[in-house]
Amino acid sequence: MFSRSHTRRPRKYAFAALVVAASVGLVLSSCAAPSSDAPVAEELSWSEIEQQAQGKTVSLWMYGGDEQGNTYVDNVLTPAAAAAGVTLRRVPVESTTDAVNRILSERQAGVTDGEVDLVWVNGANFGTGQQAGAWLCNWTQNLPNMEYTDPEDPLLSSDFGTPVNNCEAPWHKAQFTLVYNSAAIADPPRTLDEVFDWAEANPGRFTYPAPPDFTGSVFVREALVNQSGGVEKVPAQFDQDTYDSLAPAVFDRLNALAPSLWRGGTTYPQSSSELDDLYAGGQVDMTMTYGPATLPQLVADGTYPPETRVLALDEGTVGNASFLAIPSTSGQSAAAQVVANIALSPEQQLAKSEPDVWGQFTVLDTSRLTPEVRAQFEALPASPVLPPYEELSANAHPELAAEWVTPLDEGWRRSVLAGQ
Repeated sequence: MFSRSHTRRPRKYAFAALVVAASVGLVLSSCAAPSSDAPVAEELSWSEIEQQAQGKTVSLWMYGGDEQGNTYVDNVLTPAAAAAGVTLRRVPVESTTDAVNRILSERQAGVTDGEVDLVWVNGANFGTGQQAGAWLCNWTQNLPNMEYTDPEDPLLSSDFGTPVNNCEAPWHKAQFTLVYNSAAIADPPRTLDEVFDWAEANPGRFTYPAPPDFTGSVFVREALVNQSGGVEKVPAQFDQDTYDSLAPAVFDRLNALAPSLWRGGTTYPQSSSELDDLYAGGQVDMTMTYGPATLPQLVADGTYPPETRVLALDEGTVGNASFLAIPSTSGQSAAAQVVANIALSPEQQLAKSEPDVWGQFTVLDTSRLTPEVRAQFEALPASPVLPPYEELSANAHPELAAEWVTPLDEGWRRSVLAGQ
């Protein structure tokens, strides 16, 4: 994912006052030496954590190409953190992997007051860090605002097949979504098979980002589910034998599709941003996103054509959540917990859900909110572009384990890209 070069495109992703009772919280225990074991925080009351956080600075490392997300953090979340006595410093990175690599290097060097205090993370990056003991654990269950989440929500308890285990705080939800121009596609396809058929009947009007772009990778995983006969045919946990039996059909189908793609499949957009530019410029009639809540604003500001609509597939698409994690190398874990708790508050979740703020789907269970705040969520602007989350996520399936990602990405490069 990369920042925009010539168009403004926001991306993936008066309030009622709420009084939250104090509860137990945690801060980082000292670690004797690096290991793969997840460091566990020691118990402190929430008031003690808030006291330790006063006057501290938290460095939040997050993808820097998301203009709308960056603006939300700078103009909404940062002032809220300041009101709680914490300075929030946003550190833009080209990829979350940059943050994880920094943390792992610091952990190997025995650093206990590192450069990274909080990371916007999910998926393979979280799993990689978890295997290396990069994350502070056993703290999120005690954030006061966790009471507004559903403990049975599978998207919040598992991250690409890796148990969250109270090692990262939920931030917002996402749903992989195909997007189309209804002025160009009067009778839109309803299944992924029909999307492939439509693309072959309309050469040059469809493409997808090249893996390992995040959106391109999830498109290939959707194709895996499709070609395997449904999500129940693909085990969530990776094993080589299953991959060897299922992957060839996926790559065969994508190879057959390639000549009908934009530029005859001789080249692919290198990022979701590049695909979005093609769609915005009318060179293709479809794009795809993991952050469909931003679509109304993209239409409103003229980036996307007014006829832009969500393409709801009958079989559903993959959904997940993204999180805020505290590195085990952070020396500001108390202040980082305060920021994560603020980010999870109904006020911040509501602000972040506003299409002109960031337009992200909340991780809160709105039935747990006060009637006044619940009404504010229900009053969020409706849009002809975007159906409600409940409709958008119908028949949704969870992400496959992160271990599927690299083999599929590398297999696509060997079997599809190199086969041109």
